[in-house]
Amino acid sequence: MRVKIGCCGFAVRGGMKAYFGQFKLVEVQRTFYKLPRLGTVQRWRSQAPSDFEFTVKAWQAITHPPTSPTWRKAGLSVPEEKRDRYGFLRPTEENFEAWEQVAHVCEALGARICVIQCPPSFRFTPENVENVRAFFSSVNRHGLLLAWEPRADWRQHMDVVEKLCHELDLIYVTDVLRHGAPLVGPVFYTRLHGLAKREFDYRYRYTDEDLTRLMDIIIGLEERGVEEAYVLFNNIYMAEDAKRFSRLVEERAPGLLSA
Repeated sequence: MRVKIGCCGFAVRGGMKAYFGQFKLVEVQRTFYKLPRLGTVQRWRSQAPSDFEFTVKAWQAITHPPTSPTWRKAGLSVPEEKRDRYGFLRPTEENFEAWEQVAHVCEALGARICVIQCPPSFRFTPENVENVRAFFSSVNRHGLLLAWEPRADWRQHMDVVEKLCHELDLIYVTDVLRHGAPLVGPVFYTRLHGLAKREFDYRYRYTDEDLTRLMDIIIGLEERGVEEAYVLFNNIYMAEDAKRFSRLVEERAPGLLSA
């Protein structure tokens, strides 16, 4: 098994070039809010080392309805008559076109994994289950691995989530420190959002005990058939915590770190 460690965003003082000098993996966040131009992401790829890996967080147009605050944050607007055509993985022409744009960005970056994070408002309902099935069974994947992060009450229906992931060949994404690893495959992907009472606690700084527990969980994945484990930190202290975790892996199991 290989372990790949990085951050959700270029979270290093000095920006992207400084980040390339400290990590070999990043999950691009800018693509969620508003897709950058292809020329921009092609420049990112050309500036990165040849062995640097990008994963991409999919554009919110696919997952989040236009009423979401994140649309307003990105300065995006949609005509009233099309507001129910975007988001929630609806199998609409608009969502499929948005996906194609995301796939082109992934291709320009040389990314092999695209993360599709659904909002908490995308709750477990028969309609949304069918949206998941219809969307993922219809899109052209362009050779990408699709990593799906459902939230809200989907974790209370893991039997359905497991069925969907197997049926649709999806990587199940969750915060392994908060929710464990109930569903794994050859590629494992976890996004760490902080611990505490709230589901997302971005101000949380991981303790040594937290990182040791994370290490034990990750090591245990190999026995469950995991071949690659992606560990992405997504908190204010993500760069520091990711470095600390990398050092821990180097000390305890140096052969696991991706070269």
